[in-house]
Amino acid sequence: MSGRTALAEALFRPRRIALVGASADPGKNTGRAQRYLRRHGFTGAVFPVNPNRAEIDGERCYPELDAIEGPIDHAYILLPTRLVEGAVAAAARRGVPVVTILADGFADAGAEGRKLQERIVEVARAGGTRVVGPNSMGGIDLHAPCALCVNAALDVERLLPGRLGLISHSGSLVGTLLSRGQARGIGFAKMIGTGNEADLAAGEIGEMLVEDAETDAILLFLETIRRPDDLARMARRADAAGKPVIAYKLGRSEAGGELATSHTGAIAGSDRSVDAFFRAHGIVRVDQLESLLEAPALLIGRRPPRSRRKAASVMTTTGGGGAMVVDRLGALGVDVVPPTEEVVKSLAEAGVAITRSRLTDLTLAGTRKELVEATLGALLASDHSDAVVAVIGSSAQFKPQLSVEGVLAAARAASAGKPLGAFLLPQAEASLRLLAEAGIAGFRTPESCADAVNAYLDWRRPRAETAPVADLAAVRAAILDAGEPLLDERQARRVFSALGIAAPEEAVIADLDRFSDLPAGLRYPVAAKVLSPDIGHKTEAGGVALNLGDAAALKAACRRLVETVAERAPEARIEGILVQRMERGLAEAILGLRLDPQVGPVVALGLGGTLAEIYRDVALRIAPVGLDEAAAMIEEVKGLAPVRGYRGLPKGDLAELARAIAAFSDLARLADVTVIEAEINPLIVKGEGVAAVDALMVCDLRRARGEA
Repeated sequence: MSGRTALAEALFRPRRIALVGASADPGKNTGRAQRYLRRHGFTGAVFPVNPNRAEIDGERCYPELDAIEGPIDHAYILLPTRLVEGAVAAAARRGVPVVTILADGFADAGAEGRKLQERIVEVARAGGTRVVGPNSMGGIDLHAPCALCVNAALDVERLLPGRLGLISHSGSLVGTLLSRGQARGIGFAKMIGTGNEADLAAGEIGEMLVEDAETDAILLFLETIRRPDDLARMARRADAAGKPVIAYKLGRSEAGGELATSHTGAIAGSDRSVDAFFRAHGIVRVDQLESLLEAPALLIGRRPPRSRRKAASVMTTTGGGGAMVVDRLGALGVDVVPPTEEVVKSLAEAGVAITRSRLTDLTLAGTRKELVEATLGALLASDHSDAVVAVIGSSAQFKPQLSVEGVLAAARAASAGKPLGAFLLPQAEASLRLLAEAGIAGFRTPESCADAVNAYLDWRRPRAETAPVADLAAVRAAILDAGEPLLDERQARRVFSALGIAAPEEAVIADLDRFSDLPAGLRYPVAAKVLSPDIGHKTEAGGVALNLGDAAALKAACRRLVETVAERAPEARIEGILVQRMERGLAEAILGLRLDPQVGPVVALGLGGTLAEIYRDVALRIAPVGLDEAAAMIEEVKGLAPVRGYRGLPKGDLAELARAIAAFSDLARLADVTVIEAEINPLIVKGEGVAAVDALMVCDLRRARGEA
C-alpha cells in the first residue's frame, strides 16, 4: 500500500477512531460524532475520550488518548481551542496517522491564532501525523460507511451513496450539498470539510479522490486557493484519469473576498487570476451553487469539447421556459443555434414538423414521448452544436412518462459524445430523481442550467508545458547585477533587453549644471524621466515629461521634474534623469507580470497608456505562456484591434508582440529569483518590432543570495 493510499484509508476509512473531547450531550457538536458514526453503519472501534465520563452511548470512555490500547487510525479532536495543541501532541506521540480538528480560533482569528496553528502542524509533523483543519466539521465516506462528521445534516436516517467526491473549505456546505443531493437522488462517494487547511489541503486530498475507484468527479467549494502547485498537479492527474474537476469559488466580489478571508484565514487575490488558473489546469468553474450538483452529469464520461464555438441547441415543450434558457445562455456568450436543414428534413420524414428558429419549440405539436425522443435524438446526432438542452413544462410534474421519458429514451439511444441536460419548470422531484438515476443533468432553474452548460462549453484540457523563449541565465544575471529589490527603469530595461525586448535609445543626465545637449546618436524629440530605485510609477510622482524638442526645453523640464518629485516623494533617491527618444508606433500596450497571492505568477496584456487601469481591457494567463497562448491573448484585447488590421488599418508586428509576451512571462521560470511585479507601460507596437518605453520591476532576491 502506497503512502497516499494508506493516508486515504486513515482519513476516509479508519477502523479505529478516537473522539477526543466527546460529549454525552446529543445537542452539542461534540456529542454528534459518535452518534452519527453508529447511526450510519460504522462497524469499527470507537474510543470516546472524556475524563469525566465512564461511558458514552454504551461505549467505554477513556480519560486520555494514551489510555487507549492498540493503534488508532484517526483522532477527531473535539476540544476547545486552548486544549487542541496538547491533544495533537498526544496523537503525534501515539503515531496516529491523521487528526481532524473541529475548533476554530486559529488562522481565522488573526496573527496569534496563525502562530498557534503553525505550531500545531509542527508538533503533528514531528510525529508523522497529518492534520485536517482546524475549523473542520470532518468527513464522510458513504460507501465504507464512515460518517466522521458533526454536521447536523447527518440527522437524516439514511445516506445515499453516489459517485461524486466533495472537498469543501466550509463544513456547512458539506451538509448543504449532501441534503440537496439526497433530495433529488444525487449521492456522494466521499465528502470532507478542510477548514483552514493548515496541513492537508484540497490538492493533496483531491489526489486521493483521483485514485478512488468510487469517485467519478471531484467537486470543490473554495474560499481561497492554497498550495496552487498541488491543486494544479491534482487537476492534471484527474484529467489523465478522465475525472472532471468542478469548482465553486467565493471572491467574485470584493465583499465576498473579504468574507472568505475572515472565515478561514484565507488570502485574497484577483478573481480574474483565479479564472486564469482554473482555465490553465482544466478545472471547470461554476457560478451557481446548484451547478455543483447539476453540472457533473454533463461532464462525467466526456472530454472537453473540441470546438471553440460555444454553440448549443435548445428544444422546449413550453415557449416561455425555453425562452428563459435561451436568454440566460446568450447572456453568458453561448450561441443557441437553430437546427440544420438536414435535421429539419430528417424530422419531417419522421412526422415531426419544426422550423429553423433558435428555439426548437414543440409546444403546439403536443407533449408526447415519441416526439421528444425523435427531436432530441436528431439534435444530439447533428454536429452543428456542442450541447443539447431540453426544457420541459408542466408534464414533468404529473406525467413524466411523456416528455421526461422522451428525454431518457433519447439519452439511452445517443452516443456519449454530446451532453444532454433538462430544465424542468415545475417542482418535479420525481422527474429530477429519474434524470439523476439515468445520469442525465436535471436543472431546477434557467440560471443554473445556463451556468452548467456554459461551464461545459468553456471546459479545456490542462494546457501543455512549453519551453522558455528567453535566455534565463542572462535574465537572472541582469537582475542580480541590479542588486536592488526595486530596480530603477534603466536596470529593469536591461532585464527586459535580456528577455529580447527592444528599447529606444537613451542616455542619463547625472548633473544638470553640466548638461549642454544630447549625446551623438540620440535625437529630439525626447522624453525625460526621473531615475530612482524608490519610485515605481513615475507619472504619479510627477517624474515624466514628454515631447521635448530641444536642449533648452529638456533642461527646463528636468529641473521641474526634480522639484516636483522632491515635493511629492521627499524620501526618494534621485540618481539622475533618463532621457529617451520618443517612440512612435501603431498602438500602445501594457505588459505586466505579478505574483498573485493565491495562484502565483500571472501575465497580463492590455491596452497601454495612463488609462490602462480604467478600461481594464486585459487578457490574463498563468505564467509562463507559450507563443500560441500569447497570440490568443492578443486576440482577446479589444483595444488592440487596430494592430490586428481592423477595417484595413495597418497591421502591427503581432509575431514579435507574441514573442515579447512569452519572453516576459518567462520571468516566472526563474528558479531562485521571485519576480513580485514587472511592467512595461507602454510597450509600443510598430509595423516591425516592439519597443519597451517604460519599465518597472520588483524582485525578491533572498533565495539567490542564500538568505531564505
